[in-house]
Amino acid sequence: MHLTLFFTNNTSLKTWDSVGMLDREVALYRKYMEKGVKVSFVTYGHKDRMLYTRRLDGIEILCNERRLPNSLYTKLIPLLHASALRKTDIIKSNQTPGALTALAAARFHKKPMLARCGYMHSEFIERERGEHSKQAIEALNYESKLFSAADGIEVTTPMMQESIEKRISGTNGKVTVIPNYVNTELFAPSSSVKDIDILFIGRLNPQKNLQTLLKALQGLKLKIAIIGKGPLEDELKSQAQELELDIEWPGNIPNPDLPNWLNRSKIFVLPSHYEGHPKTLIEAMATGLPVIGGDAPGIREIISHLKTGWLCPTDTGGISEAVEELMASEALRQHLSNNARGFAIDKYSLGTIAEQELNLLDKLMR
Repeated sequence: MHLTLFFTNNTSLKTWDSVGMLDREVALYRKYMEKGVKVSFVTYGHKDRMLYTRRLDGIEILCNERRLPNSLYTKLIPLLHASALRKTDIIKSNQTPGALTALAAARFHKKPMLARCGYMHSEFIERERGEHSKQAIEALNYESKLFSAADGIEVTTPMMQESIEKRISGTNGKVTVIPNYVNTELFAPSSSVKDIDILFIGRLNPQKNLQTLLKALQGLKLKIAIIGKGPLEDELKSQAQELELDIEWPGNIPNPDLPNWLNRSKIFVLPSHYEGHPKTLIEAMATGLPVIGGDAPGIREIISHLKTGWLCPTDTGGISEAVEELMASEALRQHLSNNARGFAIDKYSLGTIAEQELNLLDKLMR
């Protein structure tokens, strides 16, 4: 099999690398290569092939080496990379934005196309911009055009499957649920000193509800680490100073280095208003960390309250109560830790997810 992955619009390998997610995203395709699959990446970077060919040994990198304007490059991808695309067996998109480019290339070269979406793009836009906003309507129309024409659709949760099949005619029987994966060998418990009480990993943006988290931690005298960057960084640091919180802000951390931070921590918290299928949450669970998650879409589908984690309201009181209860009970933390690790291995291990998607790709190629 020869699989070609189309990156999200305007995304490059350098983009993945700069936010620390390159190794995590490539892990699935390395697993495919072990099984004899040839892999090509279509990216939007100018220097991706030059910078990453050695690091991604064996993966063919097709990028915008001519430095064309992004809009022009996007239109010309089927022609610019024609020699490689003619040889591929199946085309896959990584996320919804930019997936119509993958669809156009698939149709031009008469290849089957798998539209993958790790989160429902239109629903995120609706929450950010408003249900009746121009951007939300455009996102809905984009999804309708994409999903009705794709040969297969891959989503990460049953909720997303239900949304697509309810909204878009002709998609029944085309949608397959395959969750995000975690490398359970890398993300595994180790005997580290627990010098961090509360850990958060993710984008510092309004979706993550971090202002409320900081208020909830006021007065608890805890050591906190917040990993990531985003538009609210300065505001959150100022708020933390006003609340006299002891917070370490290391910025973006390469994914292979995250297990060290997780193993140093007592509790992982994801207080978001909504999620798709959050990778940082399942990575924390795989590491055997007791997790607190906001009782919100995308999180409540993963955490079973008091079994694999603690679900709490997304307000100050709910988060504060959850943190205090777990900090006070080492026995409960250990119970949740053991269950979370077993759950992540059973449901989300890299080998399991790779096998599921390879079976889907094989089916679409027949």
